[in-house]
Amino acid sequence: MRKLTTALLSGAYVSLALMAALTAWRIGGGAGVGAAALVGALGLFFALHALVAQGLETSRLADEMAAIRDANLVLTSEVEKLQNRIADMVEAATGDALRRTEEIYDEVQLLEDVVQQLGERIDAPDPRYEAQLAAKPPVSPQAAALLQTVRQALETGRVDLYLQPIVTLPQRRTQYYEGFSRLRDESGRVLMPAEFLSVAEPGGLVAAIDNLLLFRCVQIVRRLAKQERKVGIFCNVSLASLADQVFFPPFIEFLAANRDLAGALIFELGQSAYRARGAVEARSMAKLADLGFRFSIDKVGDLNLDFFELARSDVGFVKIAAPLLLDQLREEDGHLAFESLPGVAASEFAPLARQHGVELVAEKVESERQVVDILELNVGFGQGMVFGEPRPIRDAVLAEAAPPPGLIQAALGRLAG
Repeated sequence: MRKLTTALLSGAYVSLALMAALTAWRIGGGAGVGAAALVGALGLFFALHALVAQGLETSRLADEMAAIRDANLVLTSEVEKLQNRIADMVEAATGDALRRTEEIYDEVQLLEDVVQQLGERIDAPDPRYEAQLAAKPPVSPQAAALLQTVRQALETGRVDLYLQPIVTLPQRRTQYYEGFSRLRDESGRVLMPAEFLSVAEPGGLVAAIDNLLLFRCVQIVRRLAKQERKVGIFCNVSLASLADQVFFPPFIEFLAANRDLAGALIFELGQSAYRARGAVEARSMAKLADLGFRFSIDKVGDLNLDFFELARSDVGFVKIAAPLLLDQLREEDGHLAFESLPGVAASEFAPLARQHGVELVAEKVESERQVVDILELNVGFGQGMVFGEPRPIRDAVLAEAAPPPGLIQAALGRLAG
């Protein structure tokens, strides 16, 4: 386009020069004068063109420089905005780190307060507890040795956390886990609950085991929450822990600062313990419920359950062993019913509980045949070896989740008698 414009201008210059030469020749200047007029006109026109072109080029360069300056200003502005955003992100990240550090410090401080309070209890033991110790019958040498093994396992941290899946039915999708404590002796042999509880309960060590399990379950739930895994953990709690006025107040304070765990941590106690709870234990459960935590009842031996009363106590789950459910089935008026619940169709038992906000969990499910029979009862959850056995949490995770050793040592010191 630019070459075409130049060619047209050159043609126009030549035409004007010829016209000037022709005019000079006609007025009598002769051929020489006409030629001179032609050359002069051409020179004049091309000189004017050069001047105009130079002016246009200068103007174009000035416009380009102005555009470059404007672009540089825009780029500088964007760089400043980016630097400000980076500074804000660094400040926010630093703030989050500081807040997280403060949270960790608060937790450690809370556990230190627990240790201090336990130490005070050691220095001034409860007279009622001394009376209980004095009333205990002497134990056999074998039981005494096992009790010492349990104490050493607690003192040295040889306590493992096992998790067993609780699945939805019929999908078999893992929705919850139940936490179990397993102790190891010096040789690494795992002590099963039936073995160590036989001496831990008379020896007053159940509270220490439960307290350790509670803290570890809380920490594991928090770890799962960080991984955005929407699962919960059933954690056993004893009446001793609920009534322990040294352990429970700081523990409830700890949970109050972590209310986001309420939907993922379910406290579980046996049916007999639930029915035997006193005013202190009931108040402790009410405080947990006020924070949004729910409860589960296991070790059910009686199907005559008051679901309305359970719902009022914030019990959201009832675990019933599969053999208890299936062995009580009887034919009644053309449909299946439970022997201890005449007049109630067995298939309506779980939906009736669900209407009150209580989910039934069939536990101790050991075979596929039991699964088929349980599905006919419309039970929503299942737990047992057929769905998955309890598996230990890795040592690294346990070390991260475990509370300070002084907490358990102080608890054991209070129980030493």
